[in-house]
Amino acid sequence: MKRVLIVGSGDVAARCLPWLTRRFRVFALVRRTDAAAALRAAGAVPVRGDLDDRRSLLRLAGLADTVLYFAPPPAQGAGDARMKRFLAASGAGRSLPQGLVYISTTGVYGDCGGAFVGETRPCRAHTARALRRVDAERRVRDFGRRSGVRVSVLRAPGIYAADRLPLDRLRRGDPVLAAGDDVFTNHIHAEDLARLACMAMFRAPAGRVYNASDDSGLKMGDYFDVVADALALPRPPRLSREEIVRHLSPLTLSFMSESRRLDNRRFKRELRTALRYPTVADGLRALAGGGN
Repeated sequence: MKRVLIVGSGDVAARCLPWLTRRFRVFALVRRTDAAAALRAAGAVPVRGDLDDRRSLLRLAGLADTVLYFAPPPAQGAGDARMKRFLAASGAGRSLPQGLVYISTTGVYGDCGGAFVGETRPCRAHTARALRRVDAERRVRDFGRRSGVRVSVLRAPGIYAADRLPLDRLRRGDPVLAAGDDVFTNHIHAEDLARLACMAMFRAPAGRVYNASDDSGLKMGDYFDVVADALALPRPPRLSREEIVRHLSPLTLSFMSESRRLDNRRFKRELRTALRYPTVADGLRALAGGGN
């Protein structure tokens, strides 16, 4: 039976497990003992290890045929030291995985001035967190070229689900940008991202990158309005870019400094996977009906 290793056992990984465990022997890297029980109950085999501890990763060498890597980079540093350690450990065994799927972020593109962005657009990241993702992508793709492992990258935008909505911001009444200053943003339901990751295991050509985004094409303020309307909450106030800097944190403001619209035709054509929630409106309607 094919063996799959999940690195980064968060929400998206949990959504992959029901599909994976019916077909494969699934291992999941865990750092904390308390997380192992839930993974075991979901049908996965927990493997103790810490991406910040190189020696603990050596047991992963040769463990799996395919890796689904969902773990984020560290919160600080110029690159993704976790990815560096993991790839070094993966290459230390006698047998390498056949494939590796990495979930990155569309933040690697940087600000595109609202232009449509395909996967061939050069990375122009300017925030530290996005630069660490650029480093991780480079390491993964270099690893694939050197080793012959079939790697693919899914660049995900804002991930949403029932428990991943901006409810606190809406309840606080945090402002968003006025229409004239607003930026284009992009989204994907967590369930759809999980399905794309699973399909990329089999259908993605070596070294391929995909914009894993839905079809919404909303501006950021409009996204908050749609969520507010769906959940019967007040729409957020709109402020100019000059005014809003007095109300929001630098981290939140950084997301308002980038505008792009993602071209998602490549994954539809090559991964041959239809989105369960093609737009945010579809996802929110499912929530109203008891979906996730």
